[in-house]
Amino acid sequence: MKLKILNILTVCFVTLAVLSPGLLVFNLIWGRHIELVKTQNLSCQVTNINKGSDSLSLQPESINTPQSPANRKLSKYNFFVQLQILVEQYRIATILQWLVLGTPICIGFGILVYDRYLVYRTAVLKAQVEMLERLWQQSIEQ
Repeated sequence: MKLKILNILTVCFVTLAVLSPGLLVFNLIWGRHIELVKTQNLSCQVTNINKGSDSLSLQPESINTPQSPANRKLSKYNFFVQLQILVEQYRIATILQWLVLGTPICIGFGILVYDRYLVYRTAVLKAQVEMLERLWQQSIEQ
């Protein structure tokens, strides 16, 4: 029974080791693809806005009024907050990826180490029993 479980876990571990680089690359490429799609959507929106604003005439008051510094600081603040949120999400995603990859590996190594420990304890016990049997035989012969 233990041998079957060990064989199954070995196959799972090797499969995970073989497939994990591919999964990581796919995840990376998929993330870049999503960013590209978002960028294309934003460029299409900007193009549509520019086409719509060409038909509007410029008003002299809007050209001469400067943008207030408070609005600029607010937009920079919002940009940095959004950037921090993205960095935080990226860190969490990276931690989860390593956790997903590391957990089966650690479980597999734990099972292998425990199995080797049981083999070691059996060998030690067997050696102790043989030594006691020899001592008992020597005490009988005397």
